[in-house]
Amino acid sequence: MTAPGVGPITAMEMVATFDDADRVRRSLSAGAYLGLTPKRYDSEEVSRNGRISKRGDRLACKCLYEAANASYYRNLDGSRLRDWAGAVAERTGPRKAKVALARKIATTLHAMGRSGTLFKEVAMA
Repeated sequence: MTAPGVGPITAMEMVATFDDADRVRRSLSAGAYLGLTPKRYDSEEVSRNGRISKRGDRLACKCLYEAANASYYRNLDGSRLRDWAGAVAERTGPRKAKVALARKIATTLHAMGRSGTLFKEVAMA
């Protein structure tokens, strides 16, 4: 796989994690499947995001975090993922930005695996 920061070990782990395409129907749900999305705490009047849920495959999460770490620190050539993570880091801090980048890499890898296409950098939202 050619996504930034993703090496052969992370790629093999993602293939092993998402071996069945129907396990996760939408690519946006891949982060939740791996436990990289925040928990929701709802009360009568208060609704807030908490910490990440830490559900899912721990090795896959570690590999994705390392891929995000490599992409965050090594891709200094103006990649859009790096710029997006830098903007998130200014708002929330570098650790949360790397977890958000790991979730974005997970959704990208899942979409690449389902469609069979290579990574193509497009404008980030």
